[in-house]
Amino acid sequence: MSARKAGGGPQGTGGGKTTEAATARARRWPTLRQFAVFLENRVGRLHDLLRHFEGHEIRVVALSIANSVDCAFVRIMVNDADRGREILKLSNFPFAEIDLIGVELPDGNQPFVQICLALLQAELNVHYTYPLLYHRSGRGAIALYVDDVDLALRTLEEKGLNIVTESDLLMDDDMF
Repeated sequence: MSARKAGGGPQGTGGGKTTEAATARARRWPTLRQFAVFLENRVGRLHDLLRHFEGHEIRVVALSIANSVDCAFVRIMVNDADRGREILKLSNFPFAEIDLIGVELPDGNQPFVQICLALLQAELNVHYTYPLLYHRSGRGAIALYVDDVDLALRTLEEKGLNIVTESDLLMDDDMF
């Protein structure tokens, strides 16, 4: 991070106040980052993608593949999104980034029903979901792509459900 004062170096507009360049997204950001990677539908391409991550000690925590005759779209989440983005860029894999919500499965016989009911009561659509390789305190978790991330986060938290953040993926204590 760098800070500049107006008048010291390049002219600023802060009226003499120090300004810092920082991103809004941090490890405790309440959403998870999914990479949607475009792959040619050729033998070995998925292996190449996964090898790039795991060869740099980045753990894949979620994976989903939508396949067609000519191409595949791989939805992938890793335990360190910043390093994952860097690897995708350096490896020249075409990708997009999407925010998803991670939520721990609650105790009880119907954890998925409990999560979906909370979102239904808020009139939110779930476009897709898949499991996360995450186990904290004996609980699993899922990733959800929804219409309105902010409303979904508020709703799930109001219902007492635990949100999984990026820092949780780095600190997953039961995986190793």
